[in-house]
Amino acid sequence: MSMNPRQRRGVAFMVLAVVAAVLVFVGVASYVSSVNTKVGPMVTIYQVTKDLPPFTTLSSENTEPVQVPQRWAADNTILKSSDIDGRVTATPITAGSPISLDALVPASDLDPTEREVAVNVDAVTGLAGRVRPGDRVDVYVAFDQVKGLPKQARILVENARVVSVLGQQQVQTPDAKSIQNVIPVTLALKADAALSVTYAASFADEVRLIGLPPGVAQDRSKERKTFDARNLGGKAVAEDGAE
Repeated sequence: MSMNPRQRRGVAFMVLAVVAAVLVFVGVASYVSSVNTKVGPMVTIYQVTKDLPPFTTLSSENTEPVQVPQRWAADNTILKSSDIDGRVTATPITAGSPISLDALVPASDLDPTEREVAVNVDAVTGLAGRVRPGDRVDVYVAFDQVKGLPKQARILVENARVVSVLGQQQVQTPDAKSIQNVIPVTLALKADAALSVTYAASFADEVRLIGLPPGVAQDRSKERKTFDARNLGGKAVAEDGAE
């Protein structure tokens, strides 16, 4: 059956509409594919919902999951809730910031004979910017004003493991007359060594961390353990009968 001109025009319009719809679909699909190609797969990160001071315990009350493109997320921010629940912040974190593992106090991995002790190290003289968790260091102390102890520098602890390093902070000097920039460093030590470091941190004139070379421990039996005026050709000064 033949169609009249009006019917033919109607069919032509329908065909054009279908073609246009196909072209629009192809265009949208192409655009979405292009966007997906540029953005890539999505991953879950966690961000804090309010400003958090240092040493805040993380939970669902102050964190929330967020979906972001994987290419925009650092490896140490792609976490699960079990990775952060109960963990403690090492530095201040502002609301909306992603949570990264390096902003958290490392989980404890002490063995039964170890203890953790924190030492405020001078930000300039105490391996500033160089010490990292997992490094090995010696603890050097210098005594000058402690009665009963000679005026000397000594190696107090050898081969101590660094557990965590916090950001620079300001504290009052022992005489409360000035402000000192310090970096809190937590060390894993045997019980007796932790006790000696605690004493030195309270009474020594200075506590320093001395970096050690990486790798297998070397024979250090011939290293000098103390140093005083006699090593410079002078005379050691004893306090209250100390030798």
